[in-house]
Order: sequence, then structure tokens, then C-alpha cells
Amino acid sequence: MESKPAPIRRIITGHDKNNSAMVIIEDEAQNVRPGSSPGQFTTLMWATDAMPCTMPVGEDAADMGALKLGTYPPVNGTRFMIADYPPSNIPRMHRTETIDYIIVLDGKIDMELDEGRMVTLNKGDVMIQRGTYHAWINRYKENCRMAFVLIDAEPLGIGKPVPRGGIAGDAH
Repeated sequence: MESKPAPIRRIITGHDKNNSAMVIIEDEAQNVRPGSSPGQFTTLMWATDAMPCTMPVGEDAADMGALKLGTYPPVNGTRFMIADYPPSNIPRMHRTETIDYIIVLDGKIDMELDEGRMVTLNKGDVMIQRGTYHAWINRYKENCRMAFVLIDAEPLGIGKPVPRGGIAGDAH
């Protein structure tokens, strides 16, 4: 089993002192956090901490992909991450008070919802998840890599979501 996920090239654009567009960061994403199963990882690509978010001009913009975050995005913010789920991962039922845009980049995965409801996502599938309890289960032979954008939302007032700053699978 891999000790780190396959590298993810990250390119961040901005503006120089003359307000001309340029690349300000080009690197391999480094903010990798192990998940609950061997070979399971999340890599934070970028985050915002306000809506609308700020985009200061200049080559010295803060690297919002270097923030140390839990599962939840910052309050009134967003979190963009890439997650890797190995075959036979350990699923964790959880829910965040977020709207999540999800794209399966590679592989195949099952999502378990309440009452044992299941949906299978294949490479190229897109899901919009609206604050539901769920668990990701990779029952297949290949790794599954997914892109997630989590957007902070108003609380639903149901159940026990992952607390802000918490990590999926934490005790509530």
C-alpha cells in the first residue's frame, strides 16, 4: 500500500505589480492528511474564509492550500480537496453542513446514505451533495480519486453533523 497518494500538480494564478496575469505558485500539493484507512488521503488544494472571498493583487498572496483544516471548510468559506480512497477502505458515516460539489476523477466508489441506500459513482460522474449523512466505500480493485469543493451552508438543524473544525469520523 502506498504511504502517500500520487502527486497532484497545483498551479495558482495571480497578478504582478503591473496587474498582468501570471502564475504565482506552481508546485506539488503538500498539504496531505491521512484518512481512516491505510492508503486513504485528502490533499487540500485551496480554501477561502469569506464570501465573497478576497483575491489581493500581487505575487505574495497567501497560500490558502497550506491551511491546516479538518473536514469542514472555514466558516463562510470553501474547501477544495482531492481525496483518494483505496480498495477496501474503512467507511465513516458523517455529515457536514455544506453544499459539496464532487467529481470522480478516477476509479469507482459507492456512497452509502441513510437506511442503507446506495449510489455508485463512476469516473466522470458529478454529485451535488446537500448536507446528507453518508459514507464512501471502495469495493472495487482500483483506487478512487475524487475532487471535492465544500461550501459552508446554513445549518439544517438535524442530527449531529461534523462540528466546524472537526474531521469526519470524530465522535460528536
